[in-house]
Amino acid sequence: MSPIRLSTVVAAAALSAVLAACSLPHLKNEAPAEVMEAVVEPAPPLAAPVATHRFEIAPDDDVIGHVQVVTIGEFDTLSDVARRFNLGFDEIARANPGVDPWLPGVGREIVVPTQFVLPAADRKGIVVNLAAMRVFYFPTVKKGEPQVVYTHPIGIGKVGWSTPEGKTTVVSKQKDPVWRPTASIREEHRKNGDPLPAVVPAGPDNPLGNRKMTLGWPTYLIHGTNKPYGVGMRTSHGCIRMYPEDVEVLYEMVGKGTPVTVVNQPYLFGWHQGELFLQAYDVLEDDKRDWSKSRPKILQKTFSKRIQQQVDDTDVIIDWERVADIAHAPRGLVVSVTDPQHTLDTLVAAASRVENRVPEGANWDGSDDPALKAQRDAEAAAARAAGADAAGTADAVTDATVAGQRQVPRS
Repeated sequence: MSPIRLSTVVAAAALSAVLAACSLPHLKNEAPAEVMEAVVEPAPPLAAPVATHRFEIAPDDDVIGHVQVVTIGEFDTLSDVARRFNLGFDEIARANPGVDPWLPGVGREIVVPTQFVLPAADRKGIVVNLAAMRVFYFPTVKKGEPQVVYTHPIGIGKVGWSTPEGKTTVVSKQKDPVWRPTASIREEHRKNGDPLPAVVPAGPDNPLGNRKMTLGWPTYLIHGTNKPYGVGMRTSHGCIRMYPEDVEVLYEMVGKGTPVTVVNQPYLFGWHQGELFLQAYDVLEDDKRDWSKSRPKILQKTFSKRIQQQVDDTDVIIDWERVADIAHAPRGLVVSVTDPQHTLDTLVAAASRVENRVPEGANWDGSDDPALKAQRDAEAAAARAAGADAAGTADAVTDATVAGQRQVPRS
């Protein structure tokens, strides 16, 4: 290596050492970089759930209640949520398409469709909407008091045993009824390998539950049930089934002679706060009307005279494309068809997030909630397991102590 190159290398090395030495004090005094921790905002507290079975209504208002949203717990099914919020099985399942009703998924948000459009019928006595599988009771309005409506989910007649439509009355009432199944019902059960006796006494095995109201139509009843989780489905032989807690309350309010109107209205238009709303249900399998032909004209025929007059007297424009979309994929939610800003998505987004429990003031006390029972059983099992572990640890400590004491010399 040449002297010039060698000297250059030596000089460079010396310069690097000087620069490094000069930088050492700076590095030594430099404060460590501050680590920024992510701030996790706490989830907003859930609101208390609201009971939605009794409402005061104005003469020109057709919409009652409001949508709520809950989060699924560890042992919940959609049926459990439905009963807590006084809904039927089909109502909760329809409002949450794609969700497995028996394994909905812990932590999943579930839409609770506790908002309803009143049927297009006289607001007097009992009104049943078969398509909605829901009963509405309008007590007689007293002078100076507002109109009140009570509403509850129901089960109705299965295909081949459909619940009749039309007008009738309540002709009698009975607590703890005896069931005498008709010959046709007994024959059906016999063919299915489940023979019935001629008389089923009152008690926990009686399909009528503990209350019945006999209608003017022979063999047709409004009654309770010994299988509450069939409410909200087509499972009866034509009678109208109610949750035990609901039929007990309705039974006390309804007297003999109360008018009963049964309609089948899958598409319900209602006026509310200056807007026209639509609530759509599935068309029943045995509904003979062809809803696919000229749907706007057919749907428009479902308007009550009052609603038609309200539409004519205002400048609202009905979005028939939205009407068709809602009718084609019904979710049982009340959606505006005149305000483009009020959509199904905005309805769900604005819904109250509430605690997943029985609301205060509900007819049901939740004492036989199977999900809560499963949770209590799991907690009890965990407590027993923890107790066994603690007992085992205590025994081991005691044995060690005794062994130690044995090793202590006597004085």
